[in-house]
Amino acid sequence: MSKLDLKIKHAGKSYDVTVDLDAPGLAFKQQIHQLTGVEPAKVKVVVKGGMLKDDADLKKLGLKAGQTIMVIGAAGALPPPPAPIVFMEDMTDTELAQAVAYPVGLQNLGNTCYMNSTVQVLRAIPELQDALNSFKDNRPNGQNDAGLTASLRDLYTNMSKTAEDFPPIVFLQMLRQFAPQFAERSSSTGQFSQQDAQEAWGSIVQAVKNNLKADQGGFVEQYMMGEFEKTLKSDEAPDEGASTSTEPFLELKCNITAQTNYMMAGITEQALTNDLEKTSPSLGREAVYHQTSRISRLPSYLTVNLVRFYWRRDINKKTKIMRKVKFPFDLDVLDLLTDDLKKRIQPVNEKFKDIDKDRRERAKIRRRAKIVKEEKAAEAGPAPPVQANPEDDPPEAMLVDEPAGPKEGELVDEPSKRKEEVEVLQGLLDAGLKNDVGANVTGLYELAGIVTHKGASADGGHYVGWCASNANGEIEDPDKQEWFKFDDDKVSTVPREKISMLEGGGEDHCAYILLYRSKKLE
Repeated sequence: MSKLDLKIKHAGKSYDVTVDLDAPGLAFKQQIHQLTGVEPAKVKVVVKGGMLKDDADLKKLGLKAGQTIMVIGAAGALPPPPAPIVFMEDMTDTELAQAVAYPVGLQNLGNTCYMNSTVQVLRAIPELQDALNSFKDNRPNGQNDAGLTASLRDLYTNMSKTAEDFPPIVFLQMLRQFAPQFAERSSSTGQFSQQDAQEAWGSIVQAVKNNLKADQGGFVEQYMMGEFEKTLKSDEAPDEGASTSTEPFLELKCNITAQTNYMMAGITEQALTNDLEKTSPSLGREAVYHQTSRISRLPSYLTVNLVRFYWRRDINKKTKIMRKVKFPFDLDVLDLLTDDLKKRIQPVNEKFKDIDKDRRERAKIRRRAKIVKEEKAAEAGPAPPVQANPEDDPPEAMLVDEPAGPKEGELVDEPSKRKEEVEVLQGLLDAGLKNDVGANVTGLYELAGIVTHKGASADGGHYVGWCASNANGEIEDPDKQEWFKFDDDKVSTVPREKISMLEGGGEDHCAYILLYRSKKLE
């Protein structure tokens, strides 16, 4: 490695720098960035023959020790000093897990895929992890829900500190203490029995609900629980009028019949409207009442249960419904709301959808502009060297060393545009909803996680968790989104198209639990 001590002059100031002549011109520009604050893409280095190219061979420029090199370009804030290099073999388990930035799997401890898949999808709720980290385990004897909550906290902490698949032994023990059904064994083999992921989900959420409290209520009540407004009316007793009540819910159920093809239809046709029999006070006998349920409060995280398992009395056995049911990646629940809530949400709901459409269009324009720029650069080839006087500012033509971009007006300042859009949305928010911590204020959701079941048997088969890889941030093109597949200790990435194939219709993986998160105003 050959090095050379030089001086660079920029804006009237001189700097000493040691240049590696074996490195390309771009490396020299990055050194200049560290000293002057001029970004490498904007820095102009005057050398023999013209301006320094990124791929220039420094050894061919005839540089001499102590030589002064002129640098031109507008300086910004100085970048932070580079972090010291740490080799992977020298990292701790925690540092390695953070560097890899890849989620870990959970070991199957004997028919525990139902638990592993549930834990992985619940982990896609960052607010849950924050709330768990604040939980102090001061459980009195006999309160196993506190122990389960504490073990979930510790499990997530341990998973973040390792790059290896993790054995959830303590969490499994606490789950079985809290809900003894998960300790059942097969009468024929003596092994632990396969269990229902939806029942495990409910048990874990219930334990968390009992223990994670906040200033304005519990975590689950704020972020995962909605509220129904139920109206009851009987045509047989018109003099009674309609009665109204409210009821909290932790999930929406999509009942699947022979006519159910879409998730939203299954929710609306079955779960939100039904008939029931009860004693009529005016008639003094049983009468049929029509019950209509509408949502009066939306949580940030909405759970949907596709009811695929039911009990068949004729064979005295639980049976699985394998019918194909389409579910959306983007969910708009405006039509499920009470008239009052719909009126309060509709303005921001409609504007958000317009803005989301515009953002997708702008993303397409940016991608096209990038392709055009690359094509023009390839056609132009390397620019010829330009002679320059090191003491003079270069002519304008010398400073433009890039092909022309897209036509004026096609691209916008994206950060500024987004700030403007957020301000518009904030101005449309209902004041009461804005103060409801953990509530969805737009009626819009995006799919964040899925628990699937594979197999024809309700008492067997295999559960797998699937989570969107952008759980904490935005992606440029939603159609190119990648997902993580959590098959116990095996973690892999799959394209979005694979998720669309989890709708059912056979014995392969089909969606059972869907976790939707609120679309953010950002």
